[in-house]
Amino acid sequence: MGRWEPDAQGRMRLAALELYLDPGFEQTTVSDIAARAGVTERTFFRYFTDKREVLFDATGQMEHDVLAVLAGLPAEIPALEAAEEALAEGTTLLEERRPYARQRAAAIAANASLQERELLKLAQLGEAVTAALRARGTAHQEAAIAAEAAVAAFKVAFAAWVADDAPGSLAERVRQVMGELRALSAVVAE
Repeated sequence: MGRWEPDAQGRMRLAALELYLDPGFEQTTVSDIAARAGVTERTFFRYFTDKREVLFDATGQMEHDVLAVLAGLPAEIPALEAAEEALAEGTTLLEERRPYARQRAAAIAANASLQERELLKLAQLGEAVTAALRARGTAHQEAAIAAEAAVAAFKVAFAAWVADDAPGSLAERVRQVMGELRALSAVVAE
């Protein structure tokens, strides 16, 4: 495959995922990824800062989508409901890539360094949602609790969504987990 082939970034993403699954993340070099994708190492570094980031480049787009959904919601919607809606509806990018998301999740689960990066990206998403809720007028602590709860629900829903073939969208799973969270907190409050 020549360097003139389209979608170098996508090819590198898929090449990295294949290599991270076999032979493994630690055994894979940037040179291996570039060679499999038919690009140079220099091209790799035009798109990604390191070999971990190749699996996380779409998180910026997801964060953008989540924040766009949140910005479009009426101001009177309570913070927790707004955060839930944003995390449910702002993840359509993943919805379109379920097979890739499954493989990506398997590669991440097999390596502590990738797990660490995943947690960092989720923490950044939580901070971004918190800031957006605060910009809507939500008090700081309430915004942080709502954002972190919605991100935690997303994390649990995503893990279930990639683990099975059950029908239903990721958005439905996020809403289901948030419903379970509300039920748990109602029991605690009694």
